[in-house]
Amino acid sequence: MGIEMVLLLVEIPCLEKLLSLSWQDLYSGLEKGKLRETRPAQDEQLKSIFAIDAEAEILDWMDETAKEQTVELTQTMKSNLQTIINGEEGLLKIMHWASPGAWEVWEARAFLYLEMALGESVNHVEDLYTQWLWDEVCEKLNGYPQAEFASKVCLDWMDRRKKLGETLDENLDAKIIPTYQAHESASIKLVHTITRWQSEENLVGILGREHLDASKWGHGELNLRQYLQP
Repeated sequence: MGIEMVLLLVEIPCLEKLLSLSWQDLYSGLEKGKLRETRPAQDEQLKSIFAIDAEAEILDWMDETAKEQTVELTQTMKSNLQTIINGEEGLLKIMHWASPGAWEVWEARAFLYLEMALGESVNHVEDLYTQWLWDEVCEKLNGYPQAEFASKVCLDWMDRRKKLGETLDENLDAKIIPTYQAHESASIKLVHTITRWQSEENLVGILGREHLDASKWGHGELNLRQYLQP
């Protein structure tokens, strides 16, 4: 299995409400399940974390942090995250709670979708995470017909296989059809995610990847380290 690229949609009003709660009120609300009605509706097309799992992730992090560092129970979560070490990790977990879902794909496959969107090659894996690339991808894919984009991606994938001398005969390779379907699904979901991000005022997109330090998620003012600046 490869590294997963993640484009996390975050509902800003929900996030800000959680960050405005005190440490103890957020902990109590999550522990008792009282905040679930404030969570965004989960998008069935995207990958999401069940509420109970998202709650457990945040609560476990809060428990560990309180053991190792000094937290101010009556101060806001944002204030606490700004002063503790690695507050970005806690912020990312809260963002997952405030998210309707995420587009996730193997990093190696992301080249296929993003190069098709851009109409040009991406030379290095680091380029996949740059702000300039995603600004352009958003401009190209916002509102783009999903089925049309998926068809272009799949045709490009088949053409690449032919050039490598690999078969497209499902009788010779049982993975052909499942892989085709995976590319089709991922392409459709990418357009869906970007269109929601660009068209819904309350949503932002936070880009990251598996095992990436939380402080490096997001671009510009929405970079998690920048977001926590006083």
